[in-house]
Amino acid sequence: MQIRSLEDMEVGGRTVLLRPDINSPIDRETGRIADENRLDKSLPTIAYLADAGAKVVIIAHQGDTLDYHNLVSMEEHAERLTSKLGRPVKFIDDVAGPAARNAIGELERGEILLLENIRILTEEVSTFESAVKLTPWEMTRTYLVRHLAPLMDLYVNDAFAAAHRNAPSMVGFQELLPSAGGLLLMDEVNTLSSVAENPARPCLFVLGGLKISDAFAMMGKVLQDGAADNIITSGVTANVMLWAGGADLGERSQSFITDRSLDAFVPQAKQWLGEYGDRIHVPTDVAFAGVNGERVEVAVADLPTDRLIIDIGSETVTHYEGLISEAATIFVNGPAGVYESHAGEYGTRRLWEAVAGADGKSVIGGGDTVASARRFVDLDDIGFVSTGGGAMVRFLSGQPLPMLDAMERAGKRESR
Repeated sequence: MQIRSLEDMEVGGRTVLLRPDINSPIDRETGRIADENRLDKSLPTIAYLADAGAKVVIIAHQGDTLDYHNLVSMEEHAERLTSKLGRPVKFIDDVAGPAARNAIGELERGEILLLENIRILTEEVSTFESAVKLTPWEMTRTYLVRHLAPLMDLYVNDAFAAAHRNAPSMVGFQELLPSAGGLLLMDEVNTLSSVAENPARPCLFVLGGLKISDAFAMMGKVLQDGAADNIITSGVTANVMLWAGGADLGERSQSFITDRSLDAFVPQAKQWLGEYGDRIHVPTDVAFAGVNGERVEVAVADLPTDRLIIDIGSETVTHYEGLISEAATIFVNGPAGVYESHAGEYGTRRLWEAVAGADGKSVIGGGDTVASARRFVDLDDIGFVSTGGGAMVRFLSGQPLPMLDAMERAGKRESR
């Protein structure tokens, strides 16, 4: 991709607008940050800029209208970044108003300023994006861009996790400013490109979880392009595939699928099983919680069950472990079952242990995916942990990502 890298830019003494993704889970009881993964991932780019003598201005979002309990101030983010970087990260309770602009003007070389949560601006929330269709050039007239862009010498985007968002902070500044990809962004794009375009063989995709629209979007692409030598299915993805293959899951499991309109994927699953059945692996046994909460396994051939299917069975796990151990590239999106419960954790735990212990290059991404992996294994044993979930799936599926498109346009313009 024709994106200029931060490492190719002169930043010393320049005012740099950095757009990372440090959106973090918030504990509902304490209101404090519950997971620091994205904060940790942002550190190299922030430190690089400050060490090079840039005046660093950070804009970022936290929460949204769709997850309002996470829509909180960035003040704690500044505190934690200060601790992790070992240098002050100033914070101001303003996004692009007079107080923020004055604070930017007072920055010295190597200083860092985090502005308030950009999602307090209507133009940055997801509902605005879906209701008001602005082009990137039209976004240059939004409050955020027209007030901050004149103060900046360079725009750096390090927010791959939000690359699928068509928001002013993600695609507007590139229309006006020299733009570069941050260290994390370039690492994620390069790593995921290698998985998509030239994976070491055999290449295995491990698809599970509840968000099966992501899994199905990716499955079609990697099967048709030949990127996947094998796909193993679990979670609701597997249940839909089993249903498509003619299995009667039982009323509760099938109602779980239909109540969420996920039965719309059954015809597609049936087509893929017919065309690529030798590369798609589905469970041969599944598990549910018994009347006393104990784990009960049943062969797919012996379905239906009146209990809700919550995991893959031990026979399936053994088969999947063998495929994982033989793979040279392993991509994982989604846990194998309801891993938060004792009866449903077995499949997820065993598959993560297999991935962590495999010789092949492993790549994972997505909030629930990373959370489930962290629960059972050391993330240091995973080859690459992407900050993106939806963005990563769309990238691997060949779907356009607005931020990457904007970065490429800026790169092409500046190379003329």
